Amino acid sequence: MGCLIEPDRVAEVGSQVVGLVERLNVERGDAVRSGQPLLTLRADVERANANAAQTRADIDADVLAAKASLALALQKVTRAEALVAKNFVSNQAAEQALGEAEVARQKVNQVRAQQRIWVEERRVAEAQLALRTVRSPFTGVVVERYVNLGERVEERPLMRVAVIDPLRVELMVPTAQYGSLVPGDKVTIRPELPGVDSVIATVSHVDRVLDAASNSFRVRLSLPNPNYRLPAGLRCKADLPVVAGAPAAAPKFAPAATPRPPPPPQRGTL
Repeated sequence: MGCLIEPDRVAEVGSQVVGLVERLNVERGDAVRSGQPLLTLRADVERANANAAQTRADIDADVLAAKASLALALQKVTRAEALVAKNFVSNQAAEQALGEAEVARQKVNQVRAQQRIWVEERRVAEAQLALRTVRSPFTGVVVERYVNLGERVEERPLMRVAVIDPLRVELMVPTAQYGSLVPGDKVTIRPELPGVDSVIATVSHVDRVLDAASNSFRVRLSLPNPNYRLPAGLRCKADLPVVAGAPAAAPKFAPAATPRPPPPPQRGTL
């Protein structure tokens, strides 16, 4: 029966963009958290675009000027309507003031729309800048680093990250024991590593398709690994439960004793 302790997940981490490696934040064997920066690509242009977009999005002078023009136009409308009521000016003057107020109101709407566009441009620039940082997809350990500082990054893996807490145990179990394990069962695993005690793993998956070539089926178990006490890639042994209803061994009986022949008849004395 095959038994192997493997990482729970492994990812070949790459970059969505092409660039030069500017900073390496981790080395082989380092523990990393989900979302932690692994390396950074050179991003002078993207950083400048993000700063410019941030500056445009923060400018509110145009909005303030448009609001001031609208307030002034509304005051003109109020004065014009008062003068029309007193017959000091014609209705045409009041209509002209109303038209100027409407133009000022549309100017405010236009400036606000432009500011929303600048905010979206800032988000795009920030997203482009974020692509220059390669982050860990999950919490685990850096298994391999394929690039060096200053190296050009293209469409290839940069690092390999593996989850080793929990670990995954893969068992190849004989077909005769199919049905003896179900998800949730506890199994004792004995890693083939000197000085390491037995551990308890939980069945997480049992294959429903048997392998006819090897006359076995695959069982996957989840093995907690706090503080990374066990390395991945170990061979192991599993103590599986005895299959219920298995035929018992035939009882052994002692051989029957060989009967002794009867003693010969005794002859009398004459």
